[in-house]
Amino acid sequence: MTAYGLYVFMTLVILFFASAIRILREYQRGVVFTLGRFWKVKGPGFIIIIPVIQQMVRVDLRTVVMDVPTQDVISRDNVSVKVNAVVYFRVVDPERAIIQVEDFYMATSQLAQTTLRSVLGQHELDEMLAERDRLNADVQNILDQQTDAWGIKVSNVEIKHVDLDESMIRAIAKQAEAERTRRAKVIHAEGELQASEKLLEAAKILSGQPQALQLRYLQTLTEIAGEHSNTIVFPLPMELVENLFNKKS
Repeated sequence: MTAYGLYVFMTLVILFFASAIRILREYQRGVVFTLGRFWKVKGPGFIIIIPVIQQMVRVDLRTVVMDVPTQDVISRDNVSVKVNAVVYFRVVDPERAIIQVEDFYMATSQLAQTTLRSVLGQHELDEMLAERDRLNADVQNILDQQTDAWGIKVSNVEIKHVDLDESMIRAIAKQAEAERTRRAKVIHAEGELQASEKLLEAAKILSGQPQALQLRYLQTLTEIAGEHSNTIVFPLPMELVENLFNKKS
């Protein structure tokens, strides 16, 4: 073998081994196919594959933060809102993530959009605004069940924004103001009811005890006398006069 031939041979050997060596990081796995058929999942670390005969597809096992684009949702009470969310998921089975679905990221994204519209459309606007944690759990459970066949684990779903148009915002503000007014009137009425009950109890006590009624008149006279007034017109109760006449007689 000539020197040139040896050089070419060594170059081919080096290229062969270079194409056969793969290094996978701790969060990566390699799905290896042999002549188009699934062989095994390898990694992390240093692995060797047979060029041409074997092919490897890298899969990232880290949690993916996927932003769900804004969706137009019509609530159960016929209110149109715009909702967007964020989905946290990761690959737990690299084999199924590569074999069972063409593009697991795109498939999960499309499924998240349709599920978000479907779940929120079954609830009224007040529930969207006040019960967001429960809606997050509902969307997460549905996504997790649907993506399980793809080797995907959906760990969390968070609804970020529920946007309303200006007319609906004004209507909600008027509703809140009306609710506050109603509560204030109810509280005022309850206070009047309690005060009337106490006054009725006091009247019954005073009517049964003439001395108590006289003391009350004297206390009221003392309070009025402390004010800046020159003339005081004060009604004299007949019970007091009768008691005085009775004592004299």
